[in-house]
Amino acid sequence: MPVRKSILPDLKPDNEHERFMMEAIKEARKALVYDECPIGCVIVKDGKVFVRAHNLRLTRGNAICHAEVLAIDKACKKLGDWRLEDCDMYVTLEPCTMCAGAIIQARIRKVYFGAYEPKSGAVCSCNDIFNVEHGHNHKVEYEGGILEEPCAVMMKEFFRKIRIRDAAKKADKPEDTSN
Repeated sequence: MPVRKSILPDLKPDNEHERFMMEAIKEARKALVYDECPIGCVIVKDGKVFVRAHNLRLTRGNAICHAEVLAIDKACKKLGDWRLEDCDMYVTLEPCTMCAGAIIQARIRKVYFGAYEPKSGAVCSCNDIFNVEHGHNHKVEYEGGILEEPCAVMMKEFFRKIRIRDAAKKADKPEDTSN
């Protein structure tokens, strides 16, 4: 279910944050090949993309295969350590509660996200996991809205296509007249 090129034109970065978010967008596009929700993530270390990941929940049949969790897992394996204190994360959508918790536990330094998630965003939209009242053992900084429009458009287009596909399936299904 590829997103039309006209919806997501080739962007030109204005700064380093946009450059890394564009890498996360590339990862999100990879998820579309598998009909996965288009969320992409990169973890940056020493000013370079260290690991990349995209959603694989449906493909792997596993609820925790979110882009952020997969990226954290890859980074920990690559470093041989669970502490990612010198790493920053770029993700196309505001992390959910599970991912925000994993980010704290991995001690990611800063999270940059594209689109806000009004239904399940746990950084600032629905919850504020990084800033709970009694605090955590690690403080994660964050910044949202980086290339927000292309990230949001990609999500909206994906779910629009799903609604169209589901409506077509429903229309093709014969009515049950066994009363």
